[in-house]
Amino acid sequence: MSDNPALSEPAANEQAFTAEERAAVYRAIAERRDMRHFAGGSVAPELLQRLLEAAHQAPSVGLMQPWRFLRITDRELRGRIQALVETERVRTAEALGERSSEFMKLKVEGINDCAEVLVVALMDGRERYVFGRRTLPEMDMASLACAIQNFWLAARVEGLGVGWVSLFDPQALADMLGMPAGAKPLAVLCVGPVDAFYPAPMLSLEGWAQPRPLSEMLYENRWGEAE
Repeated sequence: MSDNPALSEPAANEQAFTAEERAAVYRAIAERRDMRHFAGGSVAPELLQRLLEAAHQAPSVGLMQPWRFLRITDRELRGRIQALVETERVRTAEALGERSSEFMKLKVEGINDCAEVLVVALMDGRERYVFGRRTLPEMDMASLACAIQNFWLAARVEGLGVGWVSLFDPQALADMLGMPAGAKPLAVLCVGPVDAFYPAPMLSLEGWAQPRPLSEMLYENRWGEAE
């Protein structure tokens, strides 16, 4: 009997996928990694289009579809984005105090090594979308994160690595890319072939932090009360 719940448990109902299909979905989720090491190469245009279509099928609050994707094909511009990230990396290290030197040893991006670079941003004019955001305006950000996760999982299925880089000044990047007022970049995605996927999250392998079990984060009825 497999340890994978998708194979060891019967289908929940007639709407469920087959055992093999479920296993593939659970495997993609379990083996998705935030990649920092890339093997160069290229991504075929039709494959990149598939990944973007997968991202575009993400759920969004009020069907506002707040995501915008900018493909960076100019190598000089890619270098300027990398320099922006490096500036923030140094500032982050300074803010970390006693862990500064430890942080500086980490590889935090693969912008100059990956096949493709995408900047993912929130669109401008989001204030006119009230449905689902009157009390939780940050749901636009949650929607964009869902799109990135779709992209990430689809890329893993296709054998491509993705790294989400968030070390940058968003206004500086917005200005660099000519974004309109109100638009906000949230991710620089490094995409492309990799020699191997990390067997565990890189920060765990590097000893920066260790993942905590679900049992510590699952409550029942009231905050802090375990099942």
